[in-house]
Amino acid sequence: MGYLRRQIITAALTANALRPSKTFRGGALSFLLGWTTVEFAPHLLALTAADTGLHVTRRRRSALGLGLAAFSVVGLSREVLLSRGSGRHLRDALGSLGELEGLEPLSLRAPAGEWRRQLYPLPRADRRVTVERNIAYQDAGRRGMLDIYRPADVREGDPAPVLIQVHGGGWTLGSKEAQGVPLMQHMAALGWVCVAINYRLAPRNPFPAQIIDVKKAIAWVKEHIAEYGGDPDYVVITGGSAGGHLAALAALTPNDPQYQPGFEEADTSVQAAAPIYGVYDFAGATGLRSAIAMRDNYLAKRVMEAPYAEAPEVYEAASPILRITKDAPDFFVVHGATDSLVDVNQSRLFVEELRKQSSAHVVYAELPGAQHAFDMFVTTRTGHMVRALANYLVWHRARHMGSTEAANNPPQGTISA
Repeated sequence: MGYLRRQIITAALTANALRPSKTFRGGALSFLLGWTTVEFAPHLLALTAADTGLHVTRRRRSALGLGLAAFSVVGLSREVLLSRGSGRHLRDALGSLGELEGLEPLSLRAPAGEWRRQLYPLPRADRRVTVERNIAYQDAGRRGMLDIYRPADVREGDPAPVLIQVHGGGWTLGSKEAQGVPLMQHMAALGWVCVAINYRLAPRNPFPAQIIDVKKAIAWVKEHIAEYGGDPDYVVITGGSAGGHLAALAALTPNDPQYQPGFEEADTSVQAAAPIYGVYDFAGATGLRSAIAMRDNYLAKRVMEAPYAEAPEVYEAASPILRITKDAPDFFVVHGATDSLVDVNQSRLFVEELRKQSSAHVVYAELPGAQHAFDMFVTTRTGHMVRALANYLVWHRARHMGSTEAANNPPQGTISA
């Protein structure tokens, strides 16, 4: 009976991973149960196989348990293959970049030594990177702190490009140490300066405190990052979930005085944004039932100061999809196709509007099988995404430097404005 119970639980977890709920409350439960199931599918698959191998050696066997185990093995194997196949989808998404010398090839195979990382798929210290922690960018205690990731081997030369990481957590929890670490370590090892920020949390500090803090952090970076070897003239912002929302909103509202009280003159523009499984519709403007349910059942109760009916303009201003203009910066948007917390259609519609309304270069990668917050673990899928984002950022930096050089050295007979 112990074996049967274990296989019932494993089969239920596998079924949820394959077909998560799309309802508001069911989606949250599906995420909690499916998040680790999807990303730890190789571990669960190995345990199921070992448990079944031991069970078949016994005299009394459970036919139902064996049948459930077979289902789990097939389903979990599918999840493993989808994770490994993420590289193909990311490579296809980056097809518009063309060839660029110095880019790391996006192999469709798992990287060498992956099985060792799979044994402990949590971020760990990287000897190639140094981290300076808890630097104050505003007077808000721990919520006003940031960490700076830099190459351990710092060399003299041109200032390094800068990547700002905004953590997720539903605008109500989370910290700068808990998200985006694999990406920041990778980029710092490539010579970038990465800045992970905290910000004030709701409901104690309702929105727009969060975006105001992100803007303060950008302003701090522009003023101080040169002291750490960074280039204040080239800043990219990224983040996941709520952090993806804040990164996208910050990128689309440069120097907006509404979100810069007391520092209206500060430059808060960025050169590009890379939101991951972000929220782009606070107001329900897309008409998606999932967005309206999130607005009324979560945002209005936990994040905002008033329900939508009382302050629709606040929700609309907070919706990145409603803040797109022709001057939007470039975007690399990533979302999991089976995300049960934030509907993937939010990203699809956001990208569609970006391409329709702006002249920005927009890359969109949708990853089959991926749940929300998948990059919290150092898995095959995360590794593929980190390398793809690194390629995009290296390409974008080179493109920016080329356009800057052209602007500073116009062809003969051309007047530079």
